Amino acid sequence: MKRYEALIIINTQGKEEGIQDQIDRVKGDMQKLGIKVSSVQKLDKRQFAYASNGLTSGTYVNYIFEAEPELAHKLQTRFLDDVDVYRIQVTNSPLQVRKSRTPAPTATT
Repeated sequence: MKRYEALIIINTQGKEEGIQDQIDRVKGDMQKLGIKVSSVQKLDKRQFAYASNGLTSGTYVNYIFEAEPELAHKLQTRFLDDVDVYRIQVTNSPLQVRKSRTPAPTATT
Protein backbone atom coordinates (compact mmCIF):
# COMPACT_ATOMS: atom_id res chain seq x y z
CA MET A 1 0.00 0.00 0.00
CA LYS A 2 1.09 3.53 -0.75
CA ARG A 3 0.21 6.79 0.90
CA TYR A 4 -1.62 9.41 -1.18
CA GLU A 5 -3.30 12.79 -0.88
CA ALA A 6 -6.43 13.70 -2.80
CA LEU A 7 -7.20 17.39 -3.05
CA ILE A 8 -10.86 17.60 -3.91
CA ILE A 9 -12.82 20.73 -4.75
CA ILE A 10 -16.39 20.21 -3.65
CA ASN A 11 -19.20 22.05 -5.41
CA THR A 12 -21.05 23.77 -2.58
CA GLN A 13 -22.97 26.27 -4.66
CA GLY A 14 -26.43 26.54 -3.12
CA LYS A 15 -25.56 23.91 -0.47
CA GLU A 16 -23.72 25.94 2.15
CA GLU A 17 -25.31 24.14 5.11
CA GLY A 18 -24.59 20.61 3.87
CA ILE A 19 -20.83 20.91 3.35
CA GLN A 20 -19.90 18.45 6.10
CA ASP A 21 -22.41 15.93 4.74
CA GLN A 22 -20.78 16.18 1.31
CA ILE A 23 -17.30 15.75 2.82
CA ASP A 24 -18.44 12.68 4.77
CA ARG A 25 -20.16 11.19 1.70
CA VAL A 26 -17.00 11.51 -0.38
CA LYS A 27 -15.02 9.86 2.45
CA GLY A 28 -17.58 7.04 2.60
CA ASP A 29 -17.37 6.54 -1.17
CA MET A 30 -13.59 6.29 -0.88
CA GLN A 31 -13.90 3.69 1.88
CA LYS A 32 -16.35 1.65 -0.22
CA LEU A 33 -13.60 1.36 -2.84
CA GLY A 34 -11.31 -0.19 -0.21
CA ILE A 35 -9.32 2.95 0.51
CA LYS A 36 -8.15 3.53 4.09
CA VAL A 37 -8.70 7.25 4.81
CA SER A 38 -6.44 8.39 7.64
CA SER A 39 -7.14 12.12 7.67
CA VAL A 40 -9.59 14.65 6.26
CA GLN A 41 -8.58 18.30 6.27
CA LYS A 42 -11.29 20.80 5.34
CA LEU A 43 -9.39 23.78 4.01
CA ASP A 44 -11.59 26.68 2.97
CA LYS A 45 -13.94 28.00 0.36
CA ARG A 46 -12.16 29.87 -2.41
CA GLN A 47 -13.29 31.99 -5.31
CA PHE A 48 -12.13 30.79 -8.73
CA ALA A 49 -10.18 33.11 -11.00
CA TYR A 50 -12.87 32.59 -13.63
CA ALA A 51 -16.27 30.92 -13.64
CA SER A 52 -16.45 27.43 -15.10
CA ASN A 53 -19.86 26.00 -16.03
CA GLY A 54 -21.45 28.70 -13.87
CA LEU A 55 -19.44 27.70 -10.80
CA THR A 56 -17.58 30.61 -9.17
CA SER A 57 -16.21 28.99 -5.99
CA GLY A 58 -15.68 25.68 -4.23
CA THR A 59 -14.63 24.19 -0.91
CA TYR A 60 -11.18 22.58 -0.90
CA VAL A 61 -10.76 19.36 1.09
CA ASN A 62 -7.58 17.30 1.45
CA TYR A 63 -8.01 13.57 2.04
CA ILE A 64 -4.91 11.63 3.14
CA PHE A 65 -5.24 7.90 2.54
CA GLU A 66 -3.50 4.60 1.94
CA ALA A 67 -4.36 2.40 -1.02
CA GLU A 68 -2.99 0.18 -3.72
CA PRO A 69 -1.97 2.15 -6.86
CA GLU A 70 -4.86 0.79 -8.93
CA LEU A 71 -7.35 2.03 -6.32
CA ALA A 72 -5.84 5.52 -6.44
CA HIS A 73 -6.46 5.58 -10.19
CA LYS A 74 -9.95 4.15 -9.73
CA LEU A 75 -10.67 6.96 -7.25
CA GLN A 76 -10.07 9.59 -9.92
CA THR A 77 -12.42 7.91 -12.38
CA ARG A 78 -15.05 7.27 -9.68
CA PHE A 79 -15.73 10.98 -9.19
CA LEU A 80 -15.79 12.03 -12.85
CA ASP A 81 -19.61 12.04 -13.00
CA ASP A 82 -20.23 13.18 -9.41
CA VAL A 83 -22.01 16.55 -9.41
CA ASP A 84 -20.70 17.36 -5.91
CA VAL A 85 -17.03 16.93 -6.92
CA TYR A 86 -15.78 19.71 -9.16
CA ARG A 87 -12.11 18.64 -9.37
CA ILE A 88 -9.87 15.93 -7.92
CA GLN A 89 -6.09 15.70 -7.87
CA VAL A 90 -4.37 12.62 -6.42
CA THR A 91 -0.66 12.79 -5.57
CA ASN A 92 1.83 10.67 -3.67
CA SER A 93 2.18 11.75 -0.07
CA PRO A 94 5.44 11.66 1.88
CA LEU A 95 5.40 9.43 4.95
CA GLN A 96 6.60 12.24 7.15
CA VAL A 97 6.99 15.97 6.92
CA ARG A 98 10.55 16.93 6.10
CA LYS A 99 12.06 19.84 7.98
CA SER A 100 14.21 22.31 6.13
CA ARG A 101 17.91 21.92 6.63
CA THR A 102 18.96 25.48 7.13
CA PRO A 103 22.47 25.57 8.56
CA ALA A 104 22.87 27.19 11.94
CA PRO A 105 24.52 30.61 11.86
CA THR A 106 28.20 30.56 12.64
CA ALA A 107 30.01 33.08 14.76
CA THR A 108 32.57 35.20 12.96
CA THR A 109 35.60 36.63 14.69
